[in-house]
Amino acid sequence: MAFEFLMTNGGYYLALAALFGIFMAWGIGANDVANAMATSVGSKALTVRQAIMVAAVFEFAGAVLAGGAVTSTIRKGIVDSSLLVDKPEVLVLGMLAALLAAGCWLLLASRNGWPVSTTHSIVGAIVGFAVVGMGIESVKWDKVLTIVASWVASPLTAGIIAFLIYNSVQWLILSREDPLERARRYVPFYMFAAAFVMTLVTLFKGLSHVGIHVTTVEAYLLATFFGVLIALIGKYFISRIKVDKKAEKKFHYYTVEKVFGILMVVTACGMAFAHGSNDVANAVGPVAAVISVVQTNAVGQSAGVSIWVLLMGGIGIVIGLATYGRHVIATVGSKITHLTPSRGFAAELAAATTIVFASGTGMPISTTHTLVGAVLGVGMARGISAINMDVVGRVFLSWVVTIPAGAGLAILFFYILKAIFM
Repeated sequence: MAFEFLMTNGGYYLALAALFGIFMAWGIGANDVANAMATSVGSKALTVRQAIMVAAVFEFAGAVLAGGAVTSTIRKGIVDSSLLVDKPEVLVLGMLAALLAAGCWLLLASRNGWPVSTTHSIVGAIVGFAVVGMGIESVKWDKVLTIVASWVASPLTAGIIAFLIYNSVQWLILSREDPLERARRYVPFYMFAAAFVMTLVTLFKGLSHVGIHVTTVEAYLLATFFGVLIALIGKYFISRIKVDKKAEKKFHYYTVEKVFGILMVVTACGMAFAHGSNDVANAVGPVAAVISVVQTNAVGQSAGVSIWVLLMGGIGIVIGLATYGRHVIATVGSKITHLTPSRGFAAELAAATTIVFASGTGMPISTTHTLVGAVLGVGMARGISAINMDVVGRVFLSWVVTIPAGAGLAILFFYILKAIFM
């Protein structure tokens, strides 16, 4: 029965997998990538057009070069795919339903400027199809609970780190009588920290997907090397910065913020590469699973990812950011709290640090939640009045709704696809 099911409709499933996969990748670009670029745009370190160009290059490079040759059949191990060995048709229709459901939720969230987690969107969708296609006992609810716990853990961790980083910038540089001289002295240390952390993010979240594995000691030695190198280069260029006296009269911190603006571009590039390499799996994982089942007539724990699938994911992500990313960029970059380059840098460095910490401890986190938490931490450094609590309330509500929304839509689409093909 299952073999006949796949033989009869295999071509349709591959076509739908490609279509829904591009739709999901588009949603990742419209929502998640916008988060990675939002602080740079909100602080005016980059224009929207420049942010799209930066993200296009580094997200695409991360997705295609480090997106992974192999991906788990079911993302995050939420459902045991071995239970589907005798039901390949359920896995195929379930993955198609999950992709379409997650894509639809991301479309709605992006349209309203809600920065939600694309990982949680696809996880919720997979939980939905698993419950109706395999039974409620097939879901590993303990893993779902750890994801729910991350709604608090990751933004809180990033928020505390961002609060501390921005307060250190304020104390060491901005509150002094000679902020530019202090910046020349201390910004190289922030450059070291940024390069150190971004190297670790790239190693832990990016290159591991293509089989490049380094030991923890090697990773930290490489991070130290690049940190020192970037700090020395940065120190040289900072020493050559000329003061714009006219601009300084209008805004005392003009030159200092310009230094942080350049630094933000570097951290944004690193975040974009790491994000593209890691989160493209949310779109290509289900596609690869469908292709694997159709081609082999069997269900495995993992599936190979063809280069054309990674290219499809990378292109979809870039198009999503270019066409719809402005909505979430506006929310994270300017509506939660007012950002300057120094504040945006503190938020990005805190988010990257939290990602490294999570990679080392195994804490399941969302890049989106982490960055929003970091932006809130920077806002809190200036007092609760600096934060738009109405916007924050809507953002938090969208986080809570994401998993059930993905599950509900997946159930609906699963039954529709089942009615059409079975």
